[in-house]
Amino acid sequence: MLETILANIPQRDPFLFIEKIVDRTENSITTSKLLTGKEDFFRGHFPGAPVFPGVLMCEAVFQTGALLMSLRGESAGNSKTALVTRIQGAKFKNMAKPGDELMITVDFVEMLANAAFMKGKITANNKTVMTIEFAATLVENQDV
Repeated sequence: MLETILANIPQRDPFLFIEKIVDRTENSITTSKLLTGKEDFFRGHFPGAPVFPGVLMCEAVFQTGALLMSLRGESAGNSKTALVTRIQGAKFKNMAKPGDELMITVDFVEMLANAAFMKGKITANNKTVMTIEFAATLVENQDV
């Protein structure tokens, strides 16, 4: 499944925050990421009591959204890349820590011109960790 992710979005280690596709429909996708505790960002956020940074949670949702757009065929055979253009209503409800497996779900809301509007949610241990609404636009790869 990692091969499908790598074939459809440009992010790579150490900035790839999704590992496998758990479920997918035409308008929804769930990916996952296991936080091992060995990730470099845990060394400084926060030493002795590591927490997965909220901005990286957002990035995991955005990567999942870009993957959904690509698998829906929105990215025109990978000649385009999805870039985030709007972030709304980010709510952080619980912390994610080493040992947690994040379940990252993105639902497609609508496509207007070249902008996709989506909603994202991360859960861990059957608890909502964060929710967010966002939009992404497609740009030609030579413009990225």
